Amino acid sequence: MHLYFKIMQKDILRSKAVTLTTLIFVAAAGMLLSLACILAIHLTGALDTLMKTAKTPHFMQMHSGGIDTARLNAFAERNGNVDEFQVLEFLNIDGSKIVLGDRTLMNSVQDNGFSVQSERFDYLLDLDGNVIRPAKGELYVPIHFMRDNAVKVGDKAVISGKALTVAGFLRDSQMNSTLSASKRFLVSKHDYAELKRRGSLEYLIEFRLKDASKLGAFETAYASAGLEANGPTVTYPLFKMLNALSDGMMIGVILLISLLVVAIALLCIRFTLLAKMEDDYREIGVLKAIGLRLSDIKKMVLAKYAATATAGGLLGFVLSLMFKGMLLENIRLFMGESGNSSYALLWGGIGVMLVSLAIVAYVDRVLNRFRDISAAEAIRFGVSQEKTTAGRRFHLSENRLLGTNLFLGIKEVLSRKKLYATMLAVLVISAFILIVPQNLHHTISSNSFIKYMGIGSYDLRIDIQQTDRISEKTGEITDVMDGDKDIAKYAVLTTKTFRAKLESGSEENMKVELGDHSVFPIAYSAGRAPAADDEIALSVIYADDLGKKVGDPLTLLLHEEEKTLMVVGIYSDVTNGGKTAKAVFADDSAAPMRSIVCAELANPALAGEKVSVYANRFGFAKVSDIAEFVRQTFGSTISAVKKASNAAIAVSLLIAALVTLLFTKLLVAKDRYSIAVMKAFGFTNSDITAQYVSRSIFVLLIGIVLGTLLANTLGQMLAGAVISSFGASTFHFSVHSLSAYFLSPLMMMCTVLAATLIGTANAGRIKISENVKE
Repeated sequence: MHLYFKIMQKDILRSKAVTLTTLIFVAAAGMLLSLACILAIHLTGALDTLMKTAKTPHFMQMHSGGIDTARLNAFAERNGNVDEFQVLEFLNIDGSKIVLGDRTLMNSVQDNGFSVQSERFDYLLDLDGNVIRPAKGELYVPIHFMRDNAVKVGDKAVISGKALTVAGFLRDSQMNSTLSASKRFLVSKHDYAELKRRGSLEYLIEFRLKDASKLGAFETAYASAGLEANGPTVTYPLFKMLNALSDGMMIGVILLISLLVVAIALLCIRFTLLAKMEDDYREIGVLKAIGLRLSDIKKMVLAKYAATATAGGLLGFVLSLMFKGMLLENIRLFMGESGNSSYALLWGGIGVMLVSLAIVAYVDRVLNRFRDISAAEAIRFGVSQEKTTAGRRFHLSENRLLGTNLFLGIKEVLSRKKLYATMLAVLVISAFILIVPQNLHHTISSNSFIKYMGIGSYDLRIDIQQTDRISEKTGEITDVMDGDKDIAKYAVLTTKTFRAKLESGSEENMKVELGDHSVFPIAYSAGRAPAADDEIALSVIYADDLGKKVGDPLTLLLHEEEKTLMVVGIYSDVTNGGKTAKAVFADDSAAPMRSIVCAELANPALAGEKVSVYANRFGFAKVSDIAEFVRQTFGSTISAVKKASNAAIAVSLLIAALVTLLFTKLLVAKDRYSIAVMKAFGFTNSDITAQYVSRSIFVLLIGIVLGTLLANTLGQMLAGAVISSFGASTFHFSVHSLSAYFLSPLMMMCTVLAATLIGTANAGRIKISENVKE
């Protein structure tokens, strides 16, 4: 053991650069995998703690309009699965009447409502996880205002003319996420009583179940009872998914990158091993000649890499502990501390251990190449003698198009395909890592992304809901739009609730959006938009729940009469709990739940101005610029993916630099004889460098093309799998051409060029006399 230690110590001191590079790759792979594990455990733990402490309802029905609490109580008592039941009030107040500090919520696209603390469950918590009991004159605001630095404790707030003081921030297990269309503010019962007449009332009908696994049966029972349902229905799994989405996507990107970096680390270790074998080729031959066993030779090398993998793994684990605080900020802010901190460290350590063990196992496999080394050949030549027949058909004398050095560089790549295939694989993965997170970030931050969410692409959105005479008020808006020359086109979409007959014979409430869906089309994962009166399209979640696919019939009850519709399309949606439908038939049997007027402007730059004009004219409506709608709805998700994207750029360029440097050094070590011969024929050091540069750039160009194709196919599939987890089944990248097809390749090219120049610096020191002996 002492002998192995001395040999390993001497070897490390003699090849410090190679050892350091290997250590960096192992540390990077270990750090990323450890981070992914730590963040995932913290996210699940913090989310579980939040929802258990808050006692999040298993079933929540929002409802506008009259309510029969006695009938609801009777239903709760009859249903044996109901553990607890309550009805909370949610007081909607127009954003223009909410002033926090020195800013108003006039431009908020969300429903801002005021509540009192629940007495039974669905608690609103403070930053320490305690149930808040506000005093008279105190206001607690949603946590995202703290993240945005929009308001601070002690600031004055004016709500519909009533002055309050911001006493703190609250965590809401239902409405924390920016994807939630509503936000709750908390006030005392005294202040709520004063505010109650200044807003429109909405009800949160909430149930906690004894057996949450029977949630589907409970939903059916609620709908069949014909209870209040004029609003979105949201369940426990959806609350959980919405809360986890932003950080979950970031963790998914980090995990993907970590697995790719592990793969690259193994390839790079192969490079360093081959480089080391080339450097010590003659010594290995001598050891075999004097009778040293293969297992003994392997142990000497394996001891070094086992130590390097262990040290790199420990360094990666320490680095993950250093960086986890920054990445955990959002989780801690929105959900609080995790109860699984010790488990997170354990799983982070296990992740690092798996990386280290994989590396040692891979090194052991690569070292089997020692069997192929001939002792006589190694002692005679000092380098391996490759058989390169593939490039013989490329003759310099026949070259008319390329410069000599460029031609020889490309010829060398084509002659040694197996060798360069490894470098190509690494550069393809690097390009993949570089491009996919950028494409994902650009896609979800673009206005067109909302078409995957069940919303068309337009400039202006006007919501008319939680008011009386919805149809008449919608008509007032469209009359004005008809005479507005800045409006290029518009569409009115009205949502109504109908009874749907299920195959089991039971009935269910179905929210159907009626109108012309061809004006602002959305993305369909199957089929198309409804065009005839007997056609309907379903959201992915609804179609899955009902077991429907394109071509299946669906029966609705209109005027107590059955109307059979054909399912012609399946689309993505995250609104109304992901359960929506779209149709075009006319109906006057059901009262509208809400209407949306969507408009495209002749000049999109006028969006901000038009929002102000229509908001001032129609105080009963909520007017939004769709770009602002995207920012407020997906802001935290976009921010999380942007962090991961920036990290991916750094990791990708670092990988490209280190791999090119290692690979170039490997080639210089393998090609000492060839370089000496070229020098003997009159090639200068700059000529040799130019040949190596042409090899690297040629391989890089192929790698970028393949990496880009892979990013736009496999990468799109992987990103789509993540996006589909919250209802968006159809997904296509929206590519930023300048970044993806020019800036990213340019960064990689500059990185690879610089690494190649550094890697070939020693080629000029190769002497003819020492390497050409026969």
